[in-house]
Amino acid sequence: MPSLAVSRSAEEPLTPQKRRLRSNSTAAPETPFSSPTKRKSPRRCLDSTPSSHSTRNDSIEPISNSSKSPAEELSEDFSEILNWNPRDASQVSAVKEALHVSTAPPTIVCREEEQRRVFDFCRACVEKEQSGSLYVCGCPGTGKSLSMEKVSNKLIEWARDGGFDPPEVLSINCTALTSSSQIFGKIVENGYVKVKGTAAPLQHLQNLYSQKQQSSSSLIIADELDYLITKDRAVLHDLFMLTTLPFSRCILIGIANAIDLADRFLPKLQSLNCKPLVVTYRAYSKDQIIRILQERLMVLPHVVFHPQALELCARKVAAASGDMRKALSVCRSAVEVLEAEVRESTIRLRSNSSLNDLLNPLQVKIDHMAAALSKAFRTPVIDTIQSLPQHQQIILCSAVKFFRGGKKDTIVGELNKSYVETCKSRMIPPVGISEFLSMCRVLNDQGLVKLGQSRGDDKLKRVTLTVDEADINFALQGVRFFRTCLQ
Repeated sequence: MPSLAVSRSAEEPLTPQKRRLRSNSTAAPETPFSSPTKRKSPRRCLDSTPSSHSTRNDSIEPISNSSKSPAEELSEDFSEILNWNPRDASQVSAVKEALHVSTAPPTIVCREEEQRRVFDFCRACVEKEQSGSLYVCGCPGTGKSLSMEKVSNKLIEWARDGGFDPPEVLSINCTALTSSSQIFGKIVENGYVKVKGTAAPLQHLQNLYSQKQQSSSSLIIADELDYLITKDRAVLHDLFMLTTLPFSRCILIGIANAIDLADRFLPKLQSLNCKPLVVTYRAYSKDQIIRILQERLMVLPHVVFHPQALELCARKVAAASGDMRKALSVCRSAVEVLEAEVRESTIRLRSNSSLNDLLNPLQVKIDHMAAALSKAFRTPVIDTIQSLPQHQQIILCSAVKFFRGGKKDTIVGELNKSYVETCKSRMIPPVGISEFLSMCRVLNDQGLVKLGQSRGDDKLKRVTLTVDEADINFALQGVRFFRTCLQ
């Protein structure tokens, strides 16, 4: 049974209570830059022969007189890795914390190119002791804010290592401001300006950047920048104009969801040759979402999710929005679905009755993920598909399988052949061609397929699937029969 390979961090010490799955020989000490120790698969451990342990001491240990069965002894060694206990509040809490949007992962994957562009821009400003402005845009949940935090930390580290004065970093979430003009007061309050007199904060900043008295650069990250938009756009204009003053060393990064904000609201900046550089964060793809989820789950000592469950989540979220926050929320919800199922059942998570139970741990599976997705992505199309009669659902499944080869349409006769094959493979009697045509017309009327015109034989009509494959998969994955059909 395939499973996600989740390993314990190399830096995490093994507690005395946990059994060591390693040789008795002393392991070489690891450096901070060494690769994490690769844990041996429990399945491989079971298949190992005595000769594979020839490096151990030659002394022969006495045979234990334990009355435990082999499965019971194996359970003590491997259940801690293979199984996790949804009844254990601490384990469940650890899983939810790893999947919480506020938990910052140690590394940000799938955004390396965007982070590199932002870092190179900021580094050039520090090296040349000059100012600059940058606009980071993209759909919600695409890693913009998290990336800026990592970039600012890396920039400070680089400056120290390179002998430069580290920039002063100020991150402001514009949604927390009571008024748009308050952003200048926030900058002053954080120590960028020694306030003298009663001048307004904006005037203090303008005076500072007009005089050569700055010893280091200042990096200002304004998140949710679109909250500063006013009727005359004066605040946005004045904020970006700080980077154009004669002696300014202000590096301004604005973050917002609107891709064309710079074009729509800052035309004056372009005329003054200070239009910000734009870095766009695209929506996450299915493969990227899977990779990010796997990276987050690596911190856990247990295999919690079945790979197909993660793939189902990633496929649906990528098709809907590519919002990583949504994917994390759905996964947390799927864990709660499993929790509720365990509470209502009599499943024994640490059953030692057989080796098969040991090697098939309880996980968040497709059924749990489908239920969580149903709560998050309930749509009229999915409701319609789920309410169809069985044979009409089989037609949709047959269409999905038929069009996976790259075809966008076919004739009714060919789709009928695929439908008949699907029915026979599941030992379900197929309907006749006349009834099949009638069901295709019903699906056409409901907007699920599109039937073309034909002057002669109805079997020569062109038929096209008009709903997303992900919606059909999602709507029918909860039924084992259809899940098998769609594989």
